[in-house]
Amino acid sequence: MPVLRHEIGDVLRDVRQRQGRTLREVSHDARVSLGYLSEVERGQKEASSELLASICGALDVPLSFMLREVSDRLAEQEGVVIPDTVPEGMGEAGAAELGSLAGR
Repeated sequence: MPVLRHEIGDVLRDVRQRQGRTLREVSHDARVSLGYLSEVERGQKEASSELLASICGALDVPLSFMLREVSDRLAEQEGVVIPDTVPEGMGEAGAAELGSLAGR
């Protein structure tokens, strides 16, 4: 079973490395300690949404992009295909189901 913090860390590390940046550079720009950022990238720490936004800002990557990449990776591991559009029939029935889940 995939662990969310591991996938988030992997995506953040991949983005940083593709940019050719060091942990030190990103931690400075994000105003996060080097050790903490390292732990987030290794999936050892659960980062808050504020911290993730700060790291994504330092990487100049929208938070939504990072979360989408994490979602895609999780879906692949789970064997789920996520459509790019809302599937037909998902309209009212899907909204009703989501509403019942929210009421739990």
